[in-house]
Amino acid sequence: MASNPIVNMFKVKEIRDKLFFTVLILAIFRLGSVITVPGINATGIFDYFDALSKQNNNAFASYMDFFVGGAFSNFSIFLLGVMPYISMQIIMQLAVIIFPSLKRISQEDGGQRKIAQYSRIGTIIVCLIQAWGMTVYAYSIPAEYNVVVIQNKILFRALFMLTVTTGSMVTVWLGDQITARGIGNGISLMIFAGIVARLPKACVELYQQVSSGKIKLVFVILVLIMFLAIIALVIYEESGQRKIPVHYAKRVVGRKMYGGQSTYIPFKVNPSNVIPLIFASSILTLPLSLVQTFGSGQNSAKWITTLSKIMSPDGWVYNILLVVLIIFFAYFYTQVTLNPTEIAKNIRENGGSIPGVRTDKTEEYLTKILNRLILPGSLFLALIAVIPTVIQYAFNFPQSVAQLMGGTSLIIMVGVDLDTMSQVEALLKMHHHEGLTKKGKIRSRNL
Repeated sequence: MASNPIVNMFKVKEIRDKLFFTVLILAIFRLGSVITVPGINATGIFDYFDALSKQNNNAFASYMDFFVGGAFSNFSIFLLGVMPYISMQIIMQLAVIIFPSLKRISQEDGGQRKIAQYSRIGTIIVCLIQAWGMTVYAYSIPAEYNVVVIQNKILFRALFMLTVTTGSMVTVWLGDQITARGIGNGISLMIFAGIVARLPKACVELYQQVSSGKIKLVFVILVLIMFLAIIALVIYEESGQRKIPVHYAKRVVGRKMYGGQSTYIPFKVNPSNVIPLIFASSILTLPLSLVQTFGSGQNSAKWITTLSKIMSPDGWVYNILLVVLIIFFAYFYTQVTLNPTEIAKNIRENGGSIPGVRTDKTEEYLTKILNRLILPGSLFLALIAVIPTVIQYAFNFPQSVAQLMGGTSLIIMVGVDLDTMSQVEALLKMHHHEGLTKKGKIRSRNL
């Protein structure tokens, strides 16, 4: 009788320790997401966002809560989550390509450590800017809710900015601890945990909408079928590969013979996975939060108020920008991680060649293959990303529910889940146990 892979996970001490450590860190992250920042009236902030929810006027709050599991509407110490860090990483990666001096630093011994240090310093700056914007947002909340309980504005702003910035850097550190000592990519798991934490509340809200007759049950069933179909498509697309065959010629070095074998280069149908979605969403977070914050006050300039309405997360301008950024980051990230020039160089240096392709045309061939994969992959991601808006307007679903029925949340949940499963699979096989699937491995489709 075949052993149960779930039981095997807890039999192996290394895997068991990694799993418990990961769960412990995620529990700490969730605890910090409900601890309100000093100086904020927890009851008042809850009443305010509850009122916005009943008025269907909480698009911005739902968006900000999306990656942090409700930490924004709680005005918690982890209010900003890991998004400032991701935004700064994107900026640094672009800067390394644009500025030759940074590129030289990144290629030196210990250069990547310096770039990582610059990213963290930049993250602190981004956190301070966003935290200051959140204090403006807090003061724009009507006085009847009594949200800010510290009368001294300078003291409140300083305390709020220090607490929120520290909280964001702590979440980054927690994510690094999961990556180093747990299972999975820590930063991605933080985002995953924030999305999953919103599921119970979204289900309750959906049930209330159906019970009150605001949403027809047939629409819910239709959306659920669509939801399952999208999950199947995402898994199908995420597991697809284009294998490029490579043949290495035989070489005699001294008395030994090397090479002579054939292998392949696996290119995923979506080479950049969920990274373009996370990058696009995070890069929009900073301007969106600032515009919405300064456009929410009664004394705001007319053009800022108009811009805040146009940039609403459920608006067409925001969704167009999201699609454009997804396609851009799909190409950008793939070129950074799968550089055809470097791959072709490595193949030539090791005496390899692609059957039917001239050696001097290897780079051109690989570039053509990648471009054929990136475009449909990025368009698929973009299509999935705008599904929540379609569901919201077509079926009158609340935004908090629609966001979880497709789009960024779905792809992140599936992508992170598959990545974590593959890591658990590798650990099980390393300890001579069967994998999580019946075949003993998470299979990929060949194209």
